[in-house]
Amino acid sequence: MKRNLIYGVAICALFTMASCGSKESAYRKAYEKAKAQEAVQTIEQTPETNVVTPLETRPATQTQTIDNADNVSVRQESVSVVNGSGLKNFSVVVGSFGLKANAENLQQRLKNEGYDAQIVYNADRNMYRVVSSTFETKYDAAVSREKFRQTFPDAWLLYNK
Repeated sequence: MKRNLIYGVAICALFTMASCGSKESAYRKAYEKAKAQEAVQTIEQTPETNVVTPLETRPATQTQTIDNADNVSVRQESVSVVNGSGLKNFSVVVGSFGLKANAENLQQRLKNEGYDAQIVYNADRNMYRVVSSTFETKYDAAVSREKFRQTFPDAWLLYNK
């Protein structure tokens, strides 16, 4: 019985030692994995070349003209004049505020710059709109809006219902 037990333990030890041996395929996999990691590190360490596009300058006198005023979007709102001389068909809105005091500050700033700024109120949205200029035609309003977008990028056109 003891002899059988010793033979069994010896056989188990023999199988264990045989399975622990390293195989050539395992070495090959480890080598290929190390090479792949080395290639990735080489790519990451390579300095990037930044391409700088030359800055295009425009003369200060250049202005954008609008050839087709029909493509310019216009919002229709029902507004009432709070402070100003009155609206024509199309107006350029440069600011919208929930507080009247903020609208009055912008209106004063525009008046100091020489514009006939007005404040209108949209009761549906409870908003005060600051109108920088107002025109009879959509084309004239669109040209004026483009001029105001240099200072007020969100300027838009209003058609009073």
